[in-house]
Amino acid sequence: FQLVDDLLDFVSSAEAMGKPTATDLKLGLATAPVLFACEKYPELNPMIMRRFQEPGDVEKAFELVHKSRGLEQTQFLAKQHCQEAMRLSQLLKESPYQKGLVVTADFVLNRMK
Repeated sequence: FQLVDDLLDFVSSAEAMGKPTATDLKLGLATAPVLFACEKYPELNPMIMRRFQEPGDVEKAFELVHKSRGLEQTQFLAKQHCQEAMRLSQLLKESPYQKGLVVTADFVLNRMK
C-alpha cells in the first residue's frame, strides 16, 4: 500500500488524491520514487539530507523523479509485493480472512491504474 501511495503522490491530481501532490516532499520525506531517482540523479542526495527545505528543492526533486525511472521502479516493486502477497495467501486455509487478503492486494494493484 505504501509504495502505491508514494507513487500516487507524484502522478495523481490533488482532486483525485484528496490532498495536494508532492505532499511527502513538502514534509521532507524521501519516498521510494525519490530513492530510486537518486540512482540516476545523485544531486537528490543533498536535498534529501536537508529534507527538501531549501527554496526550489521540492520542485527540482519532483522534476527529477519524473525524469528518472523512479516511478516505474516503484510501480514494479509494488506490483511484485502484491503478487507475492496474493501467492502466499493461497497457502492459507480458505476463509473470509484469506479472501480479505486477496481483495486487499487486488485493491492495491488496481489503485495504481
